[in-house]
Amino acid sequence: MEELGPDIDDLHEHYNFTASKGQEPLRVDKFLMNFIEHATRNKIQQAAKDGCIWVNDQPVKSNYKVKANDQVRVMLSHPPHESLLVAEAIPLEIVYEDQELMVVNKPAGMVVHPGHGNYSGTLINGLLHHIEGLPLNSDERPGLVHRIDKDTSGLLVVAKTEHAMTHLSKQFADKTSKREYIALVWGLVEEDSGTIEGHIGRHLKNRLLMDVFVDGAYGKEAITHYKVLERLSYVTLVSCELETGRTHQIRAHFKHIGHPLFNDERYGGDQILKGTTFTKYKQFVDNAFKILPRQALHAKTLGFVHPKTGEFMSFDSEIPDDMKACIDKWRSYAANSSTV
Repeated sequence: MEELGPDIDDLHEHYNFTASKGQEPLRVDKFLMNFIEHATRNKIQQAAKDGCIWVNDQPVKSNYKVKANDQVRVMLSHPPHESLLVAEAIPLEIVYEDQELMVVNKPAGMVVHPGHGNYSGTLINGLLHHIEGLPLNSDERPGLVHRIDKDTSGLLVVAKTEHAMTHLSKQFADKTSKREYIALVWGLVEEDSGTIEGHIGRHLKNRLLMDVFVDGAYGKEAITHYKVLERLSYVTLVSCELETGRTHQIRAHFKHIGHPLFNDERYGGDQILKGTTFTKYKQFVDNAFKILPRQALHAKTLGFVHPKTGEFMSFDSEIPDDMKACIDKWRSYAANSSTV
């Protein structure tokens, strides 16, 4: 689960191009003003501060001088055109719905809202087709109280009225909502339970990653509580409860303690990090990656107080088939290994 705000999944790519051969040296903010319609210089300078302007794949400041043949890429916190928010007849797995809210079970592979190269087929596109007049959150996203990553499956609550939006958003901000995730991580987690603490903010070099800053000098406070459910040879199945909801929180926190999520490409979990050097084992892991071609993370439970009735509502979802099959494969491997 993630708090809403101008972060990785809020960014929209506007340009990725090469400066002409005759380009005279020019500040990148002035240079981009010539290309981005309706963009202010302040907005472009803010993008530079956020590390969202790259020249030749390196983040640059707003005073960087663009030269001939430079490859320039910029991402901003608003969509390049209004038509992104269009209704689409996308099937939704609705777990619960009333006049105030809806709970959906998002499949892996579905992006929550348009942006960052995903301009259709998102949850919001489907919601707009299903419900008219969705309220906007503080980032002008219809119905969204919180979100989960594209390749994470699981439960989300959607607000259908202004009252529900305000009430539910406050619960997430005040940390009174309940959320449990199931994750499969590399390595044997030694403690049966524990808490991972460390501010989370954008990686200082790779702005598409989040990093953990233990000294708190950068990023925002992040707290993840976990319990070990099963140790399966070279991986561990864990349950995670989020006290905070930062972008990529579970993924970044477990990478930080040396246990990246299984097959998490962005955080290095798509490599064989633990185990033997046997060819048979390598083949086994490769097959497990094929069974679960995404990070092993599922938002299993969700709890909150209903904004109208005051009743505490709790929802649970099944671990999806791809993740189940991967876990079963590791169970079988662990059982056979222990008998050898």
